[in-house]
Amino acid sequence: MKSVVHQIQPELTNSKMAKFKTHMKKYWQYYALMLVPIVYYIIFRYIPMAGNIIAFRRYRAGRSIFGDEWSGLKYFKQFIGDKTFWRAFRNTLVLNISYLLVRFPLTLIFALLLNEIKNLRWKKFVQTVSYLPHFISMVIVTGMIRELLSTSGPINALIKSIGGEAVSFIALPEWFTPIFVISGVWQNLGWGTILYLAAIAGINPSLYEAAEVDGANHFQRVWHVTIPCILPTITTLLILDIGGLVGSGASFEKVFLLYNPMTYETADIISTFVFRLGLGSGNYSYSTAVNLFESFLNLGLLTIANKVSKKITGSGLW
Repeated sequence: MKSVVHQIQPELTNSKMAKFKTHMKKYWQYYALMLVPIVYYIIFRYIPMAGNIIAFRRYRAGRSIFGDEWSGLKYFKQFIGDKTFWRAFRNTLVLNISYLLVRFPLTLIFALLLNEIKNLRWKKFVQTVSYLPHFISMVIVTGMIRELLSTSGPINALIKSIGGEAVSFIALPEWFTPIFVISGVWQNLGWGTILYLAAIAGINPSLYEAAEVDGANHFQRVWHVTIPCILPTITTLLILDIGGLVGSGASFEKVFLLYNPMTYETADIISTFVFRLGLGSGNYSYSTAVNLFESFLNLGLLTIANKVSKKITGSGLW
């Protein structure tokens, strides 16, 4: 019996190896394409994680990249008692929540409206015009915003023409959030519809036909057929957005290029706070602790949003 087992095992191994070689020979191009992003993430995402150790160690420039001595939770206690950090934390939440509350429903509505355009040429034109701002460099976008909102710009010229006084929008803290939200919607509204339009295109046309036979009008077909069918896509995108509420990586460039000391009160976010601490002041351990805290908060929000979504809608990221 043992001899039979010993004979079968090499045969199974050889069979698996043969299948593996055949599979790789047939699909090696796909694995070659996967290699590039895998290497990218390993080099630029996972290996740098080792540097998070300096959040618990005292780092001095020019010495060990992993710090000289253990400091424990010193830097975490330090930023928790720092009023400037909590101001940046509050501003991050205000900017991201305001942007989410405006952009998310508008993107969905815009996608539904685009889907209703029957003229193919007009639909492509509208899509192209709405997508273009996404491809404009953030430096150019912020430059346009500054020119439009400057005291000698067209918006203030319009205000003066109706008898008003020029407003220094860029220098006033109360105007930063509206500027950030409105410019963000203009830049990303069209681009955000791509996933929705792809999900809508996958809906079975027979569902619309059945709803029409049942007497559903146009709005009812959208409400009872289109939206339920793309609900998993809506849920997934909402979960990802909620998971990034505390994060500010995507908005760092715009905030950094638009804000100034006069608008720190409402414009200074966690990313700019970390940038000034780390590269500006050389407090690398302190800034790493803040960044690590931000990452854990984002992970917690993502997990909570996913669990709530699975209970309410039955779909989630995992």
